[in-house]
Order: sequence, then C-alpha cells, then structure tokens
Amino acid sequence: LLSVVPTAATLLCFLLTASPVRLPYTPSQYCASYSTYIHTYIIMGFLSLFIVNKSGGLIHHRPLGPKAPAMGINEWLRIGSTFHSLYAIAAEASPLKLPGNKTSNGSDDGIEQIQAGGLILRCFQTRTGVKFVITAELGTADMDYVLKEIYVLYADCALKDPFYELEMPIRCELFTQAVDNLIERVEKGGVPRMR
Repeated sequence: LLSVVPTAATLLCFLLTASPVRLPYTPSQYCASYSTYIHTYIIMGFLSLFIVNKSGGLIHHRPLGPKAPAMGINEWLRIGSTFHSLYAIAAEASPLKLPGNKTSNGSDDGIEQIQAGGLILRCFQTRTGVKFVITAELGTADMDYVLKEIYVLYADCALKDPFYELEMPIRCELFTQAVDNLIERVEKGGVPRMR
C-alpha cells in the first residue's frame, strides 16, 4: 500500500495537469487537497511510547495519539517488564549473532521491531541499556527518526534536570511537552531531510 499511495498521488497530479478538460480548480489545488487527504486518512499515526530502564523497570509511558488504547498503570508495568524479558530472550535465542552481540549504534542485540496485525512496535536501545519503545499503526513512517529524537529529548530534558535520578520514573514536564511537539511536527510535515 505504501508504494501504491505515492504512485496514485503522482498519477492523479499528472492526469490533472495533462487533462484537456477545463477544471473548476487549478491542478495544484487538486494535488494539494489530495495530498491533505492522503495525510489525513491514509498516513497512520503513533500510538504509545514507553521507556524501560536497564533493569526492566518502566520509567515513562504515555499515549501519543487518540487511537492509543486506554491502559492503567498495572498494564503499563506488565508491558514494560514483559518487553524487557522478551528483549533479553531474543538476544540469547537469536540464530544470527552480530559481531560482539552489538548493533550498529553499540547497544546489545535484541528486538528492534515487531509487526503484528494493525500494529508496529519499534525499539531503540541505548548503550546504557535504556529501551525506548514506540507503537504505531501499520504504515507509519519515520519511526527510527522519532525514537532517536526522543532519546535526544531524554538526554536534554530529563538527564539535565537536577532533580531527576537515574533509573527512576521521568516526571519532567519539559520532556513531555517536547515529545508532544516532536510527534505533532512529524505527523504534520514528516522528518527533515538532509541535503
């Protein structure tokens, strides 16, 4: 579906610009409205974020969009500790071992992505063992970028907070606002591209 959508948008824009029929709007207006339609109705969104410390304790959790399932603190704690355990098991049970059991960013080998019916779970583990996990609907792009940016926000907002203690829950309003701004920016305009 992802490869079909840009092709359909390109084809529609081409047909509108090459059409000999007089249209009530300019072709660019049709293309812009079709692009808005695709972004609103076809591009999927982020659901939830949770952060697990190196010992398996849940240090942050929150919904990122309106479609995120409502869960209580006990469910979040269970999900965080279960994911930590599965990550460790996957690292040991993997038939393919990376050199030194390390990924390209230097973290331990383990789960990077789980794709299920209607859901993608993407994990980014830091060198210190903190796992940033984001869930999203199928078709959501830029998940790696968002995870790495959340890690940067964690370093800038939480770790530089003089009242934050390592391995403890993150209760930093600046971090929460920065994550909200990041998700809103990515969902509206995508990620910045390097030149």
